[in-house]
Formats: sequence, structure tokens, C-alpha cells
Amino acid sequence: MACSIVQFCYFQDLQAARDFLFPHLREEIPSGALRRDPSKSTDWEDDGWGAWEETEPQEPEEEGNTCKTQKTSWLQDCVLSLSPTNDLMVIAREQKAVFLVPKWKYSDKGKEEMQFAVGWSGSLNVEEGECVTSALCIPLASQKRSSTGRPDWTCIVVGFTSGYVRFYTENGVLLLAQLLNEDPVLQLKCRTYEIPRHPGVTEQNEELSILYPAAIVTIDGFSLFQSLRACRNQVAKAAASGNENIQPPPLAYKKWGLQDIDTIIDHASVGIMTLSPFDQMKTASNIGGFNAAIKNSPPAMSQYITVGSNPFTGFFYALEGSTQPLLSHVALAVASKLTSALFNAASGWLGWKSKHEEEAVQKQKPKVEPATPLAVRFGLPDSRRHGESICLSPCNTLAAVTDDFGRVILLDVARGIAIRMWKGYRDAQIGWIQIVEDLHERVPEKADFSPFGNSQGPSRVAQFLVIYAPRRGILEVWSTQQGPRVGAFNVGKHCRLLYPGYKIMGLNNVTSQSWQPQTYQICLVDPVSGSVKTVNVPFHLALSDKKSERAKDMHLVKKLAALLKTKSPNLDLVETEIKELILDIKYPATKKQALESILASERLPFSCLRNITQTLMDTLKNQELESVDEGLLQFCANRLKLLQLYESVSQLNSLDFHLDTPFSDNDLAVLLRLDEKELLKLQALLEKYKQENTRTNVRFSDDKDGVLPVKTFLEYLEYEKDVLNVKKISEEEYVALGSFFFWKCLHGESSTEDMCHTLESAGLSPQLLLSLLLSVWLSKEKDILDKPQSVCCLHTMLSLLSKMKVFSYPPIPIVAIDETWDSQSVSPWWQQMRTACIQSENNGAALLSAHVGHSVAAQISNNMTEKKFSQTVLGADSEALTDSWEALSLDTEYWKLLLKQLEDCLILQTLLHSKGNTQTSKVSSLQAEPLPRLSVKKLLEGGKGGIADSVAKWIFKQDFSPEVLKLANEERDAENPDEPKEGVNRGFLEVSEVEMDLGAIPDLLHLAYEQFPCSLELDVLHAHCCWEYVVQWNKDPEEARFFVRSIEHLKHIFNAHVQNGIALMMWNTFLVKRFSAATYLMDKVGKSPKDRLCRRDVGMSDTAMTSFLGSCLDLLQILMEADVSRDEIQVPVLDTEDAWLSVEGPISIVELALEQKHIHYPLVEHHSILCSILYAVMRFSLKTVKPLSLFDSKGKNAFFKDLTSIQLLPSGEMDPNFISVRQQFLLKVVSAAVQAQHSATKVKDPTEEATPTPFGKDQDWPALALDLAHHLQVSEDVVRRHYVGELYNYGVDHLGEEAILQVHDKEVLASQLLVLTGQRLAHALLHTQTKEGMELLARLPPTLCTWLKAMDPHDLQNTEVPIATTAKLVNKVIELLPEKHGQYGLALHLVEAVEAVSLPSL
Repeated sequence: MACSIVQFCYFQDLQAARDFLFPHLREEIPSGALRRDPSKSTDWEDDGWGAWEETEPQEPEEEGNTCKTQKTSWLQDCVLSLSPTNDLMVIAREQKAVFLVPKWKYSDKGKEEMQFAVGWSGSLNVEEGECVTSALCIPLASQKRSSTGRPDWTCIVVGFTSGYVRFYTENGVLLLAQLLNEDPVLQLKCRTYEIPRHPGVTEQNEELSILYPAAIVTIDGFSLFQSLRACRNQVAKAAASGNENIQPPPLAYKKWGLQDIDTIIDHASVGIMTLSPFDQMKTASNIGGFNAAIKNSPPAMSQYITVGSNPFTGFFYALEGSTQPLLSHVALAVASKLTSALFNAASGWLGWKSKHEEEAVQKQKPKVEPATPLAVRFGLPDSRRHGESICLSPCNTLAAVTDDFGRVILLDVARGIAIRMWKGYRDAQIGWIQIVEDLHERVPEKADFSPFGNSQGPSRVAQFLVIYAPRRGILEVWSTQQGPRVGAFNVGKHCRLLYPGYKIMGLNNVTSQSWQPQTYQICLVDPVSGSVKTVNVPFHLALSDKKSERAKDMHLVKKLAALLKTKSPNLDLVETEIKELILDIKYPATKKQALESILASERLPFSCLRNITQTLMDTLKNQELESVDEGLLQFCANRLKLLQLYESVSQLNSLDFHLDTPFSDNDLAVLLRLDEKELLKLQALLEKYKQENTRTNVRFSDDKDGVLPVKTFLEYLEYEKDVLNVKKISEEEYVALGSFFFWKCLHGESSTEDMCHTLESAGLSPQLLLSLLLSVWLSKEKDILDKPQSVCCLHTMLSLLSKMKVFSYPPIPIVAIDETWDSQSVSPWWQQMRTACIQSENNGAALLSAHVGHSVAAQISNNMTEKKFSQTVLGADSEALTDSWEALSLDTEYWKLLLKQLEDCLILQTLLHSKGNTQTSKVSSLQAEPLPRLSVKKLLEGGKGGIADSVAKWIFKQDFSPEVLKLANEERDAENPDEPKEGVNRGFLEVSEVEMDLGAIPDLLHLAYEQFPCSLELDVLHAHCCWEYVVQWNKDPEEARFFVRSIEHLKHIFNAHVQNGIALMMWNTFLVKRFSAATYLMDKVGKSPKDRLCRRDVGMSDTAMTSFLGSCLDLLQILMEADVSRDEIQVPVLDTEDAWLSVEGPISIVELALEQKHIHYPLVEHHSILCSILYAVMRFSLKTVKPLSLFDSKGKNAFFKDLTSIQLLPSGEMDPNFISVRQQFLLKVVSAAVQAQHSATKVKDPTEEATPTPFGKDQDWPALALDLAHHLQVSEDVVRRHYVGELYNYGVDHLGEEAILQVHDKEVLASQLLVLTGQRLAHALLHTQTKEGMELLARLPPTLCTWLKAMDPHDLQNTEVPIATTAKLVNKVIELLPEKHGQYGLALHLVEAVEAVSLPSL
């Protein structure tokens, strides 16, 4: 019951608003802090855009400190306004403004809260150089009958240094602009309608007052309301049609020129006031002297108060009716920004307006009316003091003024005098809170004969002054006029205190009574914590200590709180003192608060709590019935019942009770109504589940054997109409309460019958007890599986709860199973239990409880059958039995269905908990994420693909090879001999290495296949695995092995329809954007790009991009193969298991795949060619290659289009220039491939494999080059000859001999090989410089010597080839060359030369 500060709203992203208003305070993002999304297009200029700033010299330390201070105190430099209905906030600085709107969102803790989010931001200035000086958010009342008195929309009023006042909508659309004075606007203030508290108070009109340096303009509220509505309608119509033009009504305003005052900083418009006769005569004497005449009726005057200097506070009085209000033509903003922009653009196109005409229109300003002079009547003269702000109280009787001396001065508005002063509040911000007394909180005593002593008297009103001192970071609440400080809070030094001082515009004495809006009188904006707070002040704080019984009660409450905190060894003495204190409290509400604090104490034992509550109850019963508060009496009675229940349950739990009866498997089978085979199967499933479940780090809540503190127990429960209910508490708290009731019973350590009887007598409904029992059972799975005897205890407890009856008020029995329940429908009691099992993620406990529920339900149905049988005649016994079983068939079927679903879910969960011991070189952080636990509900809501999707996530986490899935499916394949078994043997070879480490996983997988023959069909599973891997790869493209594994799964999909659809979806969703980015990048740089460029444009490293292109090539080839074979294979029928027919949720991946269109084969082939080229460039780091230059315009235009569309592709003969460029590229690829394979200096072992790429096996590049030559219209024989030449060049003659067989034009090839032979011989004779070589060279024919000297052996890549191998090559050349060939004779000479060279070595 004390003063409090409450947070009611938060900022979603206040830093974004700060960065917009203060660009120089924007924090720089460190390099690498944000990871750019590669799917978004980026420009190279964006890369490291702030790097140049690092080279600038550091600023001096003082400036750095100033900037740091400004980062926290920036809100002090802004113009701030909050709507009193809290539906809009404006933050403005200079020309910019941000409009914030509240939205309901969930916080990090999962709690729903209101957050301010940016609704609009931009520049408000129209004229050059003008800045915002003041702003108001005014909610306008709705005119609709259904929402009378409620706010319709909020208008933002902004004043500028140019003198303009502009009005905007919440979306930043300008409604109208007014220039009523050419001086800067200093302050905007608003007054809305308030119902007069009593007949003596003058009814005030609504108005908007605008303060200028030497004038005040007041706009009539009704006129402004009508104009704003008309302008808003005009904007809406103009936005819809563009040609509406309705002139809104003119604004009625008064303009007063303030005289006899030096400077004005702030003002307050008090409103219309009427003087009393005495004040009228006093004023007349002061103005007119001794002989002044007065009128019979005192005139009405508008009072204005200004603060500034000379005088420090000035009082102005304007007589009503002395001047006529001025009318202004509303300067309507041109329809809307949309139409004006279109009009200006159109006029510019068509030449309607010149630039000079537009400037002339803009420079033309409206006519400004002169002000009516108004002299200051009197003031508070203080030449050294300068006023800074003034704030009028809600009832217009007081005003608070701040000055530059750090004072806050309280003024009496009617008398014009200062009545109080506070010191030490420099730069203070002030506001008011008006509190109306709640008549229900008064003490109901007969002895109180004061006017306010009964509930029939009028409500009193108290005013509190709120002062925020930013220098000290403190917010204070003071009781006025001469009251004490009633509250103080440390809130920080950078906040802003907002006090609108108005409510909703457009109300009257009728509409203002229809609905009370939720308005905040005062708000504190804290930019550091990003929150908006308000202050709650109880009315009783305004009462003096001598007259207030409540103050005495609050003193007793504080004394009680101090007593509860002390540690006293004598508890009896403490109990006596507490009883005396609570009995001395007068107010029922305070007495209830005191009892609540006593019961919430952790230091008092249970006996003290019970005795204190009993004493208070007895005292209330002994009082007269009229003076006893009914609510307090009921509260005490309910708390006493709860304490008695707590005592009874605690006593039952503390008794030494043990079940002595032994419990065997046979007893369990009888109890659950299972035969021996079914029980063994159940036990085996639970044992597997238990073994795999213990490996995972599952944390179970430990409640210390069901012990619950009495304080917590009282917090959880509440009485409502003699029925005990549980409050809205968390799941952990719910389990703790259930454990307190049932944990000992489930362990056989407490009497189940006695506990049920106690809970039934306390008024707990059987439905609530069933919910608590199941929450305990399902959450304590680990303990339950370790103790099978708990199943018997659950069976007993469930049987007792099913027979329970609880009587409420009025006495309507709450039963578990109604005997008159229609047997043709589902029983709500058993449906509640089935729902709990369906939602539980602890599948072992859920399956056991479902078996128990099924058994108890069957037992009860049998009893009802016997009862019904006994009431029938003896001759109709068979019909009665049959009728009974037919009646219960629906519930029985639901139980059977649930048991099957839980069994399936248990097997699946066991599989997902299992782990293989395979040693992987690297585990990604994506694979380290834990898998979510399963429940029947999740599987039912996961769609048809939910089961396969969960298994796919597990396979991704374990990173199993696709062959493991095929291995586990071996038995199913054996049962279906018609299905092809290609790759099975290969799978055994690959898996054999890890088979030892898989443990029970193949068995569990096989079991899951048997349970889900449709959902885990091998093609479906491979499809989901393929999609899961590519999704995870897309999250982290550096993990290229994920994409490679995805393609492996795609290859294992047997059905071409599914394979085609999955591949097409992968291409469209994840690949085509990155593929096109890689193409344009490589075409731009003309070579394989560096790592930095790859990361910037494609979002992955150069190594990952190489693997990416290789996998893309595989995918496009799979697409083409699937398109060819899909016509031979039927579309698969996607079935669902009988137990899961009711599954709902998103469409499965396989269903989406089957909906995909047929691809356009030539277009896919076209992309495959490009992908092969890109892959070759990256794989071999080729230079001076622009991939797109190998294609003509038709070919380029067809790239990256939808693969199902028909595009115009190149056809016919290609330009020879293109073919020449393509041939050069292919020869480069062949050379690079041979170099990569045989680049070692020594001759490699022929059986050694090629060097693999970092991810998976490498391509057969020569074969790929030949395939490309076929599609690119390049002579394949040229490529083959070049390949043979390169093999011999690298000294791999044995492979060259094999490759010669593929060449068609062997004569040209022989000429090429003849040159290579000459190079080898020239190196052996001319470059080794041996004596034998020189002698041999001298013996050679001159023609051969000249030819050998012309050879350049430096072109040879391998010069260490044995001469015998070269001899074979020469013989091969002789074979290939025809005898009539011009070089045949040279070849014969070479044979002789080679033989001569080889002789010394023999």
C-alpha cells in the first residue's frame, strides 16, 4: 500500500531511433561481427565500407568523453511527447522525427508485454533550415456509436522555428499547416474536456495553445477537432481517387500580444475563470482607483500564466467577448504525399510547370493576422530569477514552476502567490498525479459520523507533485500543498519525465462518461534500460497522520514486516506479538494484506501460521455481523481450510507405511490385462528405451521426496465456490504440487486410500487430481522405470479417483465418470488421461500410464456390465453382455489406438536417443545441437513427413552414410525380391569398416522400419535426409561435406519421380542463386576467383565453392537421368500407417516433390555444360577463361531460367570463332587434368589412384572433356589426340597406349607423337652431354641430326622416361604411319637411333 513505480512498456529497438536522430553516435560494427547473407545481392563497394575511418587520427580524450556522455543523455536533447492513451510516442530532433507505436510481443522469458516499435521515421521540415521546437500527441475521440468516447486516431502537432504549426497522422502524412505568427514556436500545450467535480467549478472548453516569444495563440478545440477530421477524410479520399478536394472548415483562434514582460520561456493556459464579488471589487479598485464602477455580474476571463524574466512569473487576464475570434483558411496539405508526388511528376513530364513557378508557389506565405495587445496585470518580480518551465495541476488550482536557481516553486493560481518552495532541484522536470479516493476501502465502522465516513459520501481527490532531479537521478513524490514526501525512487540520471496534462480531444459531458480510457497521468522514459514507467500513489498517503486510521494501520504493517524478518529464539512470544498486531489493524484490506504477508513468511513454523489464522477467524466470528467484512472472513476461512489440508497430507506422508505384498511379472500381466508375450514385448521395449535414454543428459526435477513448503503450497491453491482450484503456475510448480500429494503414494510409502479420502473431503475435483497425478507420473519417468511396483500404485490410485465425487456450492456433485453418461460417446474422464499421454514427451511413462488407464477402464466397464446384468431378467443375460460391450467399444478403440501410437513413438524416440561410436574427423556446431524430444501430439501435428523428418535430423546429427540405411533395410529387400539390389554388395564393403561401431543402431532402425513401413519407406527417408543435409548446408555453406552427403542420398532414391522433384526443389530453393553468383563472378575476373571474392559474392570459400560446383554438376546429371527414367516408373503411392491416419500438418517433402513439373531436358543439359566449365576452372585454377564467352547470346539468355520452362537454345552450326575458343578451353582442361594426375617427377605406380579432391572422389576429366566436346561442337578426335599427347608428355606411356585405341585419325596422332619422340631423343643425346651420346650423334644421318637439333626438349614434362619405353613409342609411331607418309623415313631413322642409344644399357 506504499508508493510504487511500475514498468508498463518497453522499447523494441531504441538504439535504432537514436542512430537515426544522432548519426554521429552510431556505433561502428566490427569486422566479422555480422555474417552477410549470401542470398542477398551485395555490391563490391559495400565490402569494408568503414575501413577508411580507421586511418583517421584519434580525437582528444575530452571529446571522446563528451561523445560517451551524449550516448546516454541523448534523450535530453530531443523533443519528446507521449499520447496520454499510450498509443503513440514522438521523439524529434532538429528536422528528423521518429513515431513509435506499441505492439504486444513476447519477451525473452516468454511473457507477453507491450513494446514500442518504430512506426514511421523521416524528416518533417518543409522550409530550409527550420527545426522542431515542440510536439504533442493528441488522441481524437471516435464518432462511431459502437466506440463512443474511445480514441479513434492520434494527431501529432509539431511546432517549428519558422513559426509553422503542422499536423500529422500516425503514418507521418501531413494533414494541414498553419502560420499564425512568424516568430519561432516556443511551446505547444493542450487542454481537453473534464467533467466539473462540483457545480461551483467553471466548465472549461477544449483548446490548443501555442506560445511565441511575444504572443499566445489559442485555437478552439471544437474547431480544431472538426478541421482535423475533415483533413484526414480528405487525405483518405485523395489517396483512393486522387481528385477529391473538400475545403475543411476554417480554424477559430485568438491571438494575444503579451506586453510589459522581457522574455517568455513557458506558459500555462488556466482557462475561463469568474471572480468572486470581493475579488471583483479589489481588482476594480486596483485598476480604476477609489471611484471605479463595477458591473453587477463579474465578467468571465481567460487566465494565462507565463514564466521567464522581468517579471519571473506573469499573470494575464483576457476578458471574454472583448475581441472576436479570428478565422484562418486551413492550409491543407495537398491531398497526400502519394498524389502530390504523382501530380508533380506528371506536371514535370508534360511541361505544365516550370521550376521558377514551383519556387514562387513555395515561397508565397499566408497572411499573418496582427495580435491583440494584452498587458500583464501583475507578476512575481525577481530580477535575478529566470523561469524555465511551468506545469499546471489537473484541477487548475496550483502550478509548479522551475527556475535557473534550482528551485521548484508552488503557485496558487487564483491568488497569484507562491505558497511553497523546494531547493536543490537543478534542471528539474515536474508533473502531477491526481488520485480519486476509492470509497470501498473505507473502514466500515458505525462510530464514524464524518461526511466521508460512509460509502454514500463523495469521493475525495488528492494531488501529488512529482519532481525528477536528473542531477541526482532521483524521482520524488510530494503531497500538496504542505504535505510530506511520500515516495522516492532511484531511476538514473538520463531519464525524461513526461506529463501530458490532457486526455482525449473531442469529448463532452455525455461521451466522456461512456467509457473510461486507460490513460497514464505521468510517465518516465528510461533510455538506458529501454523502458517506460509510471508511478502509482495510494490515496491514503495524502491524509495526515493525526486524522488517518490508515496511516496507523500502515505503521502496524511495517512493524509486522520488521517482526517477521527478525530471528527470535522464542517463537511463542513472536506469535503473541503477531496476533496483537493483526488484531489492532482496522482496515479490512490492510488486515488481509497483513495476513498474506504472515502466511508468506518462511521463518514461521506451520503451527504458528495455523494458530494466527485461527485466532483471526475466531475474532471475526465473535464480532457483529454488520461490522465484519465478508471478503476478509471468506479469505480467512479458505486459508484455514488450506492449512488443514496441508497438515493432513503432511501427516499421511510422514507415516511409516510400506506395502508388504510381493510383486511379480505375472501380477503385472494380470494388472495390465496382458498375456505373457505382450508383457515381454513391452518390457523389452522399455528396457531398450531406458538404456538409450540414460545416455542423454535428461534432467529431472528433484523435489526431495515430495516435500513442499507451506508458503509455496498456499501460493499454488485457491478456493472458488467451495471447490479447490490450482492457480496458473508453471509446469515445474505443477509437478511439485502433484509430488506433494502423490509421490509417496506412487512409491508405496503412503496409504493411497487415505490420501484420496483426504483430498476428496478438501474439495479437490477428480479431474484436477487426475491432472496432478499424471503430471507427476509423466515427469518422473526415470524413477518410475526403475521401480515397476509403482505401476500397481498408479492402478490403485486411478481406480479410486475414478469413483470420486466432490460436492460444490450449489451442491452439484463433480464426478469422474457419470453413471448416466451416454455410452455411445467418448468419456471425458478417459479422454483427459489420453490427452495427457498424447502430449507427454516422456514416452516410457506415457505408455505405462496408458496401459494402466486401459486396464482400469476395462475393469470399470466390466463392473458396470455386471451391474446392468444383475438388473436384467435371467433369460436375457447374453443380450445384456453384448449390449454392454458394444456400448464401450468406442472408448476401447481409442485406448487401443493410443497404445499403438505410444508404442510407435517409444521406438522412434529410442532410435533418436541412440548414438553410434563412429569417429568423425570434424563435428559441426549444427550437428551438435540436441534433437527435440518426441510426443504423439508432435507426430500427429508434424504432417505426413514428420516421422521421416525426425529420423532424418537424427541421421544428420550422427552423419551416417546412406549405405547404413540400406544395410538396416536388408531384410525388407529380401522379402521383396522384385526390387533391384544394385549397390547392396558395394554398400557392405563401404559399411564394413564402421559396422563394428554401430552397436544396436541397425536393429533399432530395422525395428523402426517395421513399425513405420510407409512413413520410413527407403525412398521417403532418403528424400528427407537429402533435404535435411541441404538445409543445414545452406545455414553454413563452408560445410561442403553436407552438400556432398545430400547428393549421395539423392542418388540412393530409387523412384525417378521423387528423385526428379527433390532435385528440382533443391536447385530452385538453395542452389540457383549461388550458382548464378559464382558464374558472374568467374566471368568478371576471367579466372578462378580468390578466396576473398568468393566469400563476398557467393558466401563461401574458394575450396567450398569448388566442391559446390562439383555437387551441382552431380545434381544436374541426376535430374537428366531421372527425367529419362521417370516414364518407365509409376508415380509412387504415399500411404500412411493405420495408427497415424489422423495426422495433420504441413505437406511432406515427398508430396511437394511429386507436384513438381517435368523439366525441359535440353535446358538442364545446357546448365550442366556451364556447370562443368565452372567446375573445371575452379578445380584446376585455370586462368584467362571467361565462361560466358564460350556461349552465344541465345545460350547466355537461357541461363538461370526455370528448368521447367522452354527456352530458346542455340541450334545449328556454331560460329567457328566460338568453336575455336571452346577447343582451346577443352585442351586446357585436358592438360590440367593430366598434370594434376601425373605431375610427380618420378613415375608413379600404375595402380595408384588419382589425387582426390578435398570433398569426395574426383571426376573422370578426360571423359568429361570428351562429353563437353560433343555438346560444344568441338571435334572429339582433337581432344582425344591431345589427351594421348599429354599422357606421353608426362611419361605415362602405358596409359597412352590404351588411349590411342580411341583415336580415329591416327595419322595426325602419329605425326604428333613423332615430334614428342624427337624431343625425348634430343634430350638424351644433346642435353646429357655424355661421350657415348656424342659419338652416337656423329654416326647419325645428317638429316636426323638437323631435325633433332631443332627439337626443344624443354616442352617435355617428364624427361626421366627410360629409353626402352621410348623405343616402344617409336615402334608405335611406325605402326600408325603409312609407308607413303612424308615422315616415314624419319621414323625409320629414329628406330635405328633409339636402338643404338639403348645398346650401352643392355
